[in-house]
Amino acid sequence: MWTRSFLILHGLENRRPAGHWQHELALDLRGRGEQVFYPQLPDTDRPSLDAWVEAVRAELALMRGEKVVVCHSLACSAWFHVAAASPAPADRVLFVSPPGPGVFAVDEAIPGFGPAGLDLGALRLAAATPRLACSDNDPYCAEGAREVYGDPLGWDTDLLPGAGHITYVDGYGNWPSVLAWCLDPAERLAPNR
Repeated sequence: MWTRSFLILHGLENRRPAGHWQHELALDLRGRGEQVFYPQLPDTDRPSLDAWVEAVRAELALMRGEKVVVCHSLACSAWFHVAAASPAPADRVLFVSPPGPGVFAVDEAIPGFGPAGLDLGALRLAAATPRLACSDNDPYCAEGAREVYGDPLGWDTDLLPGAGHITYVDGYGNWPSVLAWCLDPAERLAPNR
């Protein structure tokens, strides 16, 4: 019987490639005997918010014990919409590189994913305060994720200088500190150097 389970959610155009930190995290957690859900979300190139929300809810229904969710990029936005319909659907949530408002204004591939109409400050995104890991030079959040999400919403934030969008190409294959946080929420997320 598992006392906790993990849900790892990828972003736009991500096909869960080997070597990406999320793929490595799933393998590391499973290697430790943890229950891990790492679904391929539908239509990753031109996603539908409704389809992603439905897929996430289906995965949540399978989870047991403490529910820990790790979202990257567009999955962060999908999670906002999941939480708008189901307050505190998880015990802990890590948001990595959420897209900024400017992205939703210009990217036609992600209609409906933007937080417009949602009061993020009022959403119960997790039973505990969400954690944010972000960079100071993320091309998909030119406004700065700490400034858009972390500070105004009171999220515990780990700023990773020069980490880009925190992907495999940014040097985030195996990422030991994300594994450490999954196992112990007191751990801080650190840059890969």
